[in-house]
Amino acid sequence: MLAGVTVTLAALAVAGAAVADTSTPADASGTTGATGTTGPTTTCVTADSSCSDATSPPSAPRPPTCKVSAATCSTDQVLSNETTSTTWAYDDAPSTVRVWPSTSSARVATLHANTEDGLPEVYILLRERQVAGMSWVEIRVPMRPNGTTGWVPRASLDYFNTDTTELVLDKASERLRLYKAGRLIFSAPVGIGTPSDPTPVGHFWIREEFPVRGDPAYGPYAFGTSAYAPGLTDWPGGGVIGVHGTDQPGLVPGRPSHGCVRLKNADISRLSHLVPVGTPLLVQ
Repeated sequence: MLAGVTVTLAALAVAGAAVADTSTPADASGTTGATGTTGPTTTCVTADSSCSDATSPPSAPRPPTCKVSAATCSTDQVLSNETTSTTWAYDDAPSTVRVWPSTSSARVATLHANTEDGLPEVYILLRERQVAGMSWVEIRVPMRPNGTTGWVPRASLDYFNTDTTELVLDKASERLRLYKAGRLIFSAPVGIGTPSDPTPVGHFWIREEFPVRGDPAYGPYAFGTSAYAPGLTDWPGGGVIGVHGTDQPGLVPGRPSHGCVRLKNADISRLSHLVPVGTPLLVQ
């Protein structure tokens, strides 16, 4: 955290200009080519499984056996493996995110159109399921706690898009790597969170990206992620983990931040041409 620094979207980005992503639209069904995971999977509907008639919470014990019949099983279409193929979408209509694919299931959150910085929100799509003639999609939800997922009707999402990129942040080596279709195409040292304000681990994604204007502390470019730090970070609005440049390159590699990921300016500039929104980010 840089004391006394207040940053807003207006100070960071060209007004109204978000960087266009380079992801590839998929067909309206959302089918993608996720290597090793794409294709139908059978889900058995029991009282505590993740199906439309579920009544028990996700943490409920799984029964030792599951009786399968045509009336009690549904087929899931895997949409993302979050390594070589990831499907994402903007929201198309306000909708409640549910624990299970059912309008009577408990509420998790509500789809929102914009990020904290006012740019279009991006949702990662994990799988699609038909329940009683209605199509549902399991999504990753950008919120606390990190890792939250839920189900929304397919009709509440815009066109499906597919990315083949993946960012991997290795905290032990303080290095960020970018893969495209499983092939390493970028690697650079990074500055990450201090031991008292660590960069959180888990599966995240790039929600927004834009050039920075008027604040050298953030370098020439910034990405907003779906990760939230336990405490405030040096990211606009507080809490959201950002990936950005720096005016203190001598601290990279290292652990100088309140959770955000800092790259040297030459590296973040190069990365800005390689990473589309919707790219998954694995922090480990």
